[in-house]
Amino acid sequence: MPGEHVNSDTILPSMKELPEPGVCTRAVVRKEEDEFIGFATLPDQVHRKAVRRGFDFTLMVVGETGLGKSTLINKLVNRTVSIEKKQLEIEEKGVRVKLTIVDTPGFNDAVNAEDSWKALVDYVDQQFQQYYRDESGLNRRNIVDNRVHCCLYFISPYGHGLKPSDIQVMKKLHHKVNIVPLLAKSDILTKPEVKKMKQRIIEEIDNNDIHIYEFPDCDSDEDDDFKQQDRELKAAVPFAVVGCNTVVEAGGKKIRGRAYPWGIVEVDNPSHCDFVRLRQMLISTHMQDLKDVTSDVHYENFRASYIQESMAGQQKERSKLKRDSKPNYDAIADTDKLLEQKDAEIQRMQEMLAKMQAQLGKQQGQQVNGKV
Repeated sequence: MPGEHVNSDTILPSMKELPEPGVCTRAVVRKEEDEFIGFATLPDQVHRKAVRRGFDFTLMVVGETGLGKSTLINKLVNRTVSIEKKQLEIEEKGVRVKLTIVDTPGFNDAVNAEDSWKALVDYVDQQFQQYYRDESGLNRRNIVDNRVHCCLYFISPYGHGLKPSDIQVMKKLHHKVNIVPLLAKSDILTKPEVKKMKQRIIEEIDNNDIHIYEFPDCDSDEDDDFKQQDRELKAAVPFAVVGCNTVVEAGGKKIRGRAYPWGIVEVDNPSHCDFVRLRQMLISTHMQDLKDVTSDVHYENFRASYIQESMAGQQKERSKLKRDSKPNYDAIADTDKLLEQKDAEIQRMQEMLAKMQAQLGKQQGQQVNGKV
């Protein structure tokens, strides 16, 4: 009622039960700390360990002489390297990558190039074998991974698609390494010609059942920009590349490209060639997936086949030892027969000797009687 004194003790008894503001805040914080276990930091731990250890990546470049393999690799890593088998230490923002580049000089240059694939297959298998031996050894802490994670296969722009030698080599390699086809020196072709050539190469790859590297599907939670980028990368295969390290000036700017009478081809311009997309795929977005496919698919296939062949060889050796150690019953039978013949002959000789002794005894008896 108006003017009447209100007793707060009777009207609002719950106000006394509330803790002070500072006490309430500390209780909530302690509760959150109690619920925090700590495994949410596992990605950070893995990241720190991986950065400290560094990464290994081996890239093989295959193609005829004169298609710009060395020039493309020099541009890819921003280094000038004399390619045969070269290892580079590249560091970016504290992340170290040991990049091994394997070139194939003189590939397919001979008149009879039917066996040009053997050296490539032997090299890939040798790296698998070395990794298998290291993995099966006693010291497994510091295994060096020299397995070939990606093969850039350069296709000549001068023909009408894949040559028979290209088909043969890729069919020998596609179960052992991730093949990424490249249309080399694409600046000698017009844009319609590049598009037609790409379609022809993909058709021939499909018709010959050649398995090139397949880009993984995007996760549903990826943003739209990444999905668009992934679609562009998949549509660019085979990547049309231009190998050029020269710097030209255009519009007051220095750009890396090649000057023609009709204009300038910019290596780093996505509308001129696919070099930027190739570099993005190899280094920025799909390097780890290339390593995973190599380890989980190609190496596991080799490992299973290698173990199976080793077990078959051991089984064959054991069968041979059993055959060698098995008694030769025919030889034993022949020996027994020979012994029986010898025994019979000895018995006949003994009988003849007894007869001769008997006859000799009779003769001696007759002589004695005659003298008497």
